[in-house]
Amino acid sequence: MIRSAETSNTGDALDSELVARVQAGDKKAFDLLVLKYQHRIVQLVYRYIKDPVESQDVAQEAFIKAYRALPEFRGESAFFTWLYRIAINTAKNHLAMRNRRPGDDDDLDLDDAEQMATVGRLKNFETPERVLLSEELAEAILAAFDDLSEDLRTAISLRELDGMSYEKIAEVMQCPVGTVRSRIFRAREAIDQRLRPLLD
Repeated sequence: MIRSAETSNTGDALDSELVARVQAGDKKAFDLLVLKYQHRIVQLVYRYIKDPVESQDVAQEAFIKAYRALPEFRGESAFFTWLYRIAINTAKNHLAMRNRRPGDDDDLDLDDAEQMATVGRLKNFETPERVLLSEELAEAILAAFDDLSEDLRTAISLRELDGMSYEKIAEVMQCPVGTVRSRIFRAREAIDQRLRPLLD
């Protein structure tokens, strides 16, 4: 399994396990990553696109790009941070390309098309069980987030939602970088513990 020091030290064992399974050829593991993060990525993209339908399409495109790039992912940052960057870049590229004619986009190969179909099914044809699991995941994440202390909640928000570096977070929170890492580790651990029973 590919795991960096940062990943193993910050409580992202669940994501690391799923990433390793995808890299080993288990496409269903990617479905779980999509299920876990799709709502957060759509919300992130919406900050840029400002259109609900377009935001879903761009978020789907971001997941496809992530799937294509996952073989090269080495865990040098947390998976969600990496996915977050891809989503932001995809949203910015979408805004820049709005005036391009249809058909100008790069072609997808067969594996990408298959994964696009999978992501599309998750978005458009969710089973009742999948909808329930998605709602339970969202509730568990929100509950875990609400239960965090203010310091932990602030640190994890700045890292995962705003994509700040540890150094920048340390400046914002006026504390040492080591303290930031500790707070983010503890926050991720708390959230992972809430999610693990739902994803097992």
